[in-house]
Amino acid sequence: MSSPATQTSGLFDCRDAYVKTLEALGAADERIVAVVNDSVGSSKLGGFRDKFPERLINVGIAEQNMVGVGAGLANGGKVAFVSGASCFLTGRSLEQVKADVAYSQANVKLCGISSGVAYGELGPTHHSIEDVAWLRTMGDITVLVPADPWETEQCVRAAAEMDGPVFIRISRMGVPALPRPADAAFTIGKAEILREGGDGAILANGTMVCRALEAAEALAAEGISARVVNMCSMSPIDEEAILAAAQTGAIVTVEEHSVRGGLGSAVAEIVSQNTPCRMKILGFAGFQPTGSAEFLMEYSGLTAANIAASLCGLLGR
Repeated sequence: MSSPATQTSGLFDCRDAYVKTLEALGAADERIVAVVNDSVGSSKLGGFRDKFPERLINVGIAEQNMVGVGAGLANGGKVAFVSGASCFLTGRSLEQVKADVAYSQANVKLCGISSGVAYGELGPTHHSIEDVAWLRTMGDITVLVPADPWETEQCVRAAAEMDGPVFIRISRMGVPALPRPADAAFTIGKAEILREGGDGAILANGTMVCRALEAAEALAAEGISARVVNMCSMSPIDEEAILAAAQTGAIVTVEEHSVRGGLGSAVAEIVSQNTPCRMKILGFAGFQPTGSAEFLMEYSGLTAANIAASLCGLLGR
């Protein structure tokens, strides 16, 4: 299965998949426009600008205005892809996202670039570890957290096809292409079972999915069969897949996000009211120090080794 991303040492920057897909969609549909906040470079939208100069609107460093412009374009019949650093797109313009996009059901596609702790060295002001929590509480906006270039492409295409607000959380951190069958299909609201297992389950999304798979491999060597579930679709979320995971008796969730309000919280809300089981939520406990993304992952235990150890702890192994 081909991917629209460029590859470096087996790792992919999902922004490449995003922009290549958007360019292809733009060539086929003149309604598609891009709105940016002086972020053409960081969003990698230079190619889109060159191909469709009249369809890229750069509002400057004015995120609230950017979201409002996107909503206005949507009201005028355009399919607006509003693209900017996730920390500012969601945090600085949250009121506009709530009122102009989600509540109004505007056909706006919010693309949160360099999410999580990708801007590690720039510190907590640039870390975006609350975005999913803020947006999934609104209920009227689709929230997607793709794990690799293929899934990023599928999310962008699905967002363009549906009528209504969507948030896509796009990382700049290198991730591998995940193993999938040739007939793999992406569906909003459906989880993806990447590995079967009955001793426990690891539920992850975004940059953590590849680490979840690595943890499952290590656990298999110890005789522990762990299910790995890719929870790209955060809203709507696949309750059936979560309850099936709970049947294994133990769930570890892992996300490049706060431990409050994100994937772990969403899973706990469903499990606690239906099939209570042992759970461990891995993520960021609060504001993070300044340092590289990899340092911050290690600092907060978002590693394959700690994921595996966490499941072992739940199993008493």
